[in-house]
Parts: sequence; structure tokens; C-alpha cells
Amino acid sequence: MPLDMLFTGRSQRPDDSSETQRAAEIRLSGLVLRSQESMLERILSRAESEVKYPREPRPRMQVKWIWSCLFVLYFSGCGGGVTTSACDEFTPGACNGDSAKDHMKHCFAEDLAFLQKYTDVVLLKTDPPRAQVAVAPEYQGRVMTSTASGAEGLSFGWINREVIASRKYQPHMNVFGGEDRFWLGPEGGQYSIYFKPNDPFDLEHWQVPAVIDWGRWQVVSRNDAQVRLRADANLTNYSGAAFNLRIDRTVRLISRETLERMLLMQETTDLDIVGYESINTITNTGDQAWTKDRGLLSIWILGMYNPSPRATVVIPFESGSEAEKGPIVNDDYFGKIPRDRLVVADRVLFFRADGKQRGKIGIPRPRAKDTIGSYDAAHRVLTIVQYSLPPGAADYVNSMWKIQAEPYNGDVVNSYNDGPPEKGAKALGGFYELETSSPAAELAPGEQLNHVHRTVHVQGPPRSLDEIAVRTLGTSLKRVTSAFASTDIKK
Repeated sequence: MPLDMLFTGRSQRPDDSSETQRAAEIRLSGLVLRSQESMLERILSRAESEVKYPREPRPRMQVKWIWSCLFVLYFSGCGGGVTTSACDEFTPGACNGDSAKDHMKHCFAEDLAFLQKYTDVVLLKTDPPRAQVAVAPEYQGRVMTSTASGAEGLSFGWINREVIASRKYQPHMNVFGGEDRFWLGPEGGQYSIYFKPNDPFDLEHWQVPAVIDWGRWQVVSRNDAQVRLRADANLTNYSGAAFNLRIDRTVRLISRETLERMLLMQETTDLDIVGYESINTITNTGDQAWTKDRGLLSIWILGMYNPSPRATVVIPFESGSEAEKGPIVNDDYFGKIPRDRLVVADRVLFFRADGKQRGKIGIPRPRAKDTIGSYDAAHRVLTIVQYSLPPGAADYVNSMWKIQAEPYNGDVVNSYNDGPPEKGAKALGGFYELETSSPAAELAPGEQLNHVHRTVHVQGPPRSLDEIAVRTLGTSLKRVTSAFASTDIKK
């Protein structure tokens, strides 16, 4: 009898997926120490020999010893039923510093307590409070982190503790972290709002506008399910055009029932899930129309997540020849992405999300789909991001750091993997990002542009996650986890 049947009372379906095979192999112990695994093998071997080759009756003490050891291994090594707080390299229920340090993760209670020490937090939560979302008005209304399994569950957002604890304004950008933050585009080019007129496009001269980088946003209203925030801004772009605008932002928690309908999930108890969306609006509050010849703005939402050696960004794209639809991916933001970090397959691409090497990719409008995501195989977390993609919209701002021939032929979605900008330099913090953008906002006075960015984290057994990945991202987890297999072997 397989070990997983021994303790769970059910077998796993056959699957040649390396990830599913690995999950079955560790069902009993959840990656406990090898010494524990060896002990278990010796115990079972010894018990099996007693059945096959009975000898003289053994004292009761030996039988008790066998079952006592199995009992200890069972409860210390996650041998019970499959839940999101068990059978994994990281146990969400184990809220301790050593686990967090070893796995670059924290539990939600730790992150929430840390944030509340330095700023006020609006906590959105379900009843009972399994799904929770932490929003920080002082950090421009960004979603700092979330969890799918309560206070002791895994915390999904990347938080820069060093910067937050310093309470000091940082040059260029205050890298607070957070898994849904509001920015504006374009970042580079002749219509950039991140560079002053005539400045070179380099890191030394790059500066995030204050309204989206430093300072509290007004809380208009709040309850357990949502919070509404507002800010006003006056900006000038690289070409000297002025923009007066109001930013309205609502962060809303999505119920489990709604998420199950959206993802076409079967009613299940072996998955933990949290989902929320930010509804973002910019209004032209000035007396001049925003026109393409002077530059336009766009809404840009970025999510920072904890990296992992086994995390992979997954971006589906529209098929078609390059002559018909143009290039699939722009991978030249900060230098060409090496082939061992970016794999372009049939209708989907894979990008390493390990927080070790700086790189950024983007998908242009003809190739973009309205869903992107990532999968962290080490912690069994599938992240799905859905966003507004208006059918007729064609103009998206270009954020490349150079004067552009096509300033409205920019990317719709992006992914960034952090790392040192150059040899010997310090990285921003070690994280990866999933980003979405609205079309360029050509607005008359009083007109508005909206952009919705939805984030869903699902945690649980790979078998169940695989079904969601196929439906939403168009690819199996086997394909995701094996995307870099050939390049890893060559290394």
C-alpha cells in the first residue's frame, strides 16, 4: 500500500508530472529531514519483514516502539491529510523567525504586526477571517500583503522591512514593497514623468513622483470588505506638459464563492484562497485636454512578491506570426534576458522569479491576454492576476528609457525580477513583480479613465492547483516546473 494511502485513506491519481510525483513522495513527511525519512524506511522494512518472515514472538515493547516512531514521524512530518499548512517546505502555521529567514517567507501575523508597528493598516477580512488583505494608506493605499489561511498562514506580499523600519525618505524610490501598488506611466521616453527635461535616462536621474512614492492618501470610506482612497497630483513630463489629476482607488476583498465561480473551481476543502481587486481611476482636473502630441498618462499597477528558487512567472500570449502580430516579448529593458531565464513556448512564456538577477519583460498589445500569473512550486502557491483589457484600445504608453520613435506602442503587461543592477551593487530588495497597465489616457477636462487589477492566490495540493492553472493560464504545472529543466541540466 502506498504511504499516502496508509495515512490519508486515499491514493493519488497517476501523473507523470515531476511536481505531482514529488508531492506524492513527500506526502508523509513534507520534506522532513532525511534522517527522519531513513528512520521511516527502516521502521516499515522491519514491520514488513515481521509479516513476510515471522520468527519467534517478539516482546510487546518492539511493536510499541514501531508504532510510537510512526506516530512521531506522522505528526512531525505532515503525514496527515493534505492542507495548505502541511506537507510543504514551509509550514504556514509555523510562525517563527527561522522558517521565515530560511525560506524568504513570513507568516501573515508576523508581517501584520511589523506593519502595525510603523504605520496604520486597514485590514480587510472574511468571516471567519481566513482570507485577509492588509492595506496601508500611508504608503499610497497599496496592498502590502495578504493571506489565504488566516493569521498563521503564508504572507504573499514582499515587504521591505529595512526601508519601512528606517522611517527615512529614500532617493529615487521608497521601496516599501506591497503586492498591489498604484503607479503612473510612462516611466521613460520623451513623455516620461520620472525624468526631468533634458536629464539622461539613467538610474542616477530617475525619480518616482512623490504622489505615488511618499505620503498618505486620504481614506474616503472603509469597512471589512473594502477601502476607498483618494489623492490629488500635479505633474510635469519630460517634454514640459502639465497634468492636474485626481486619483481614486478602491481595494475590495472578493468572497470565496465569487472566486470559485470566476475560476470555475469545484467546491473543495483542500485549497485555501484569497482574492481582491483594486479599482483605479484618474480624472483630468485641469482645464486643458490631455493630447497625444504633448504626452499622455496611464494607470500602472505593480505587485511585488516573495521570490523563490522554484518560482516561475507564467504569461500566456496571443499566437500568430511576427509579421502579423509583431514580436511576442520585449526583453531588452535592462539588457537582453539570458535563455536560461526566459523560455518562450507555444502560446505561453516562462520567466524565472528567483529575485537573483535583474531583468524585465513586457508583452505588447497585439500579444496581450487579460490573465497572467506565477507558480511557486516550493510553497505550492498559484498566483493569478486578471486586469482590464479594453477590446478596442491600441495605444499604450512606452516606458523604455530612451527617446522613442513610437511612444504609444508600449507594453500592456510586464514582469520584473530583481537583482543587482551591476556587479557589486546592491539590489532593490530581492523580489519579483507582476504588472498591468491601462491604455493611454487621452482625456478632456473632467473625463476619467478606469483600470481594474485583480489578484488571486491559491494554495494547496499541486493536483488541484493544476486544474486551475490549465483553465486560467492555459498550461499545466508540469509544463511550468519543467520549463527550465534543460538549461538547469546544462549548468
